[in-house]
Amino acid sequence: MNLSDLSPAPGSTHRRKRIGRGVGSGHGKTSTHGHKGDKARGTVRPGFEGGQTPLHRRLPKQRGIGTGLTARGFNNGQFKTHYNIVNLGDLDARFEEGSTVDPETVKAAGLVRSNGLPLKVLATGTLSKKLTIKAHKFSGNAQASIEAAGGTSEVI
Repeated sequence: MNLSDLSPAPGSTHRRKRIGRGVGSGHGKTSTHGHKGDKARGTVRPGFEGGQTPLHRRLPKQRGIGTGLTARGFNNGQFKTHYNIVNLGDLDARFEEGSTVDPETVKAAGLVRSNGLPLKVLATGTLSKKLTIKAHKFSGNAQASIEAAGGTSEVI
């Protein structure tokens, strides 16, 4: 057997349909596209979904700032005050008894990133040391836990 002896099975291959090569070819004039209509013209307009109501008409109208396709109404998230969060358990692990904790020392300890946001202390974890904590905001439980441990909380 040689490579030259190989051939496809009879009837498995067909000649290519040569479209638009004149009337005598059998595929001339409209070149198998029929007469007029979108299918004869070759393109469909952007957003067309075959007659189904397209997505841009199914969704409600967008008003206000919002983000994304389905966000409706106004989004005041850009005016919200964002905080660097630190937990009491983290402060208890990183700082010594009687030390003063402020945004600079918290940043130096690696508990927050330096992105210029105000510092907020939350009550997750337990505080067993007497610390003086200076922050921009405290949760109610955090303030109570600091005072219970004998420390002080100062709002900057």
